[in-house]
Amino acid sequence: MKLQQLAEEKVGFLIVFTFLVISVGLLIEVVPLFFTKSVTEPAPGVKPYNALQVAGRDIYVREGCYNCHSQMIRPFRAETERYGHYSVGGESVYDRPFQWGSKRTGPDLARVGGRYSDEWHRIHLLNPRDVVPESNMPSFPWLARNAVNAEATVRHMKALRMVGTPYSDEEIEKAPQDLANKSELDAVIAYLQGLGLALKNVR
Repeated sequence: MKLQQLAEEKVGFLIVFTFLVISVGLLIEVVPLFFTKSVTEPAPGVKPYNALQVAGRDIYVREGCYNCHSQMIRPFRAETERYGHYSVGGESVYDRPFQWGSKRTGPDLARVGGRYSDEWHRIHLLNPRDVVPESNMPSFPWLARNAVNAEATVRHMKALRMVGTPYSDEEIEKAPQDLANKSELDAVIAYLQGLGLALKNVR
């Protein structure tokens, strides 16, 4: 009764108790994940993004696609029947930051890789209603006009290597060549086509 009275009458004690409860929750729920291999090591078949996919992911984030599309399939029948195998931590070890999200104005994209052709994605990104008449997704016509920023992508790949993505010197040096004459639209399509392939056919 005394603790309850302190928490209700003294703001300082309430803050301390709240901090203690959150700290215990973190210790129990989050800290063990740092030592769990299924979360800290890549799932079978998961590889770092290539240069074009890195550029595409950066554009995906820049354009705010994560505001309407999650990349996390929950382990519920309704979700796995629609999207495929539920998401596992090992799929996102090279995602910094991860794109799990929680809002779905549009469908989840965790397994969109290979589901549609490159041409379908091209049409869909330029004018979504040409392939999905009821879509409320905005058009992104500038992606076809803008060239990929190779210099920014190289810098990003170097930064990713510093935090653990295993890019070789050769992969980074070859990036400008791989990105030559590529549009931002090409990059976003390459990123989307690579999503979820490792576990796509697992049920």
